[in-house]
Amino acid sequence: MALEELRAAMPPYAKDLRLNLGSLTTHSQLTEQQLWGTLLACAVACRSAPLLREVEPEARKHLSDEAHGAARTAAALMAMTNVFYRTRHLLADPAYDALPAGLRMNALRDPGVPRVDFELWSLAVSAVGGCGRCLEAHERTLREAGMPREAIQEAFRAAAVLAATASTLDAETALHGPVD
Repeated sequence: MALEELRAAMPPYAKDLRLNLGSLTTHSQLTEQQLWGTLLACAVACRSAPLLREVEPEARKHLSDEAHGAARTAAALMAMTNVFYRTRHLLADPAYDALPAGLRMNALRDPGVPRVDFELWSLAVSAVGGCGRCLEAHERTLREAGMPREAIQEAFRAAAVLAATASTLDAETALHGPVD
């Protein structure tokens, strides 16, 4: 089981991460597809090979081929859009908002899964990417679709736990070599 392996790899100083990893899948109000799509998309977004190697095979067991691909698509598109829209925001020059983005995002038209699932994964990845405008846009879309705040928070809580896990795994690898 992916999360059990990650929990076991956490060093003593990361006990809270070990506990948080354990609760990600045990008390979820998200559907199985929403949960595992969130975990996969965030694992991709965290750019940590050890994290992705553990999460991806487990996610594949819980997701259809379409959902597996859509979660990875959300991670790929948000990697691009988070940088673009975060930069527009940080420049604080309204003239940039009037310019066309010029970015191809055809997959947004039909992601192959319910729109709410894709939006949830995009929100979680945007939390990892730290794009305030993207977070606001995805949260608004999810709320308009009727998703409760508690479910939305669950997605960005998962993003936070996986981001911290990735950071810890990468630090341990840098200090002690690959984590087994």
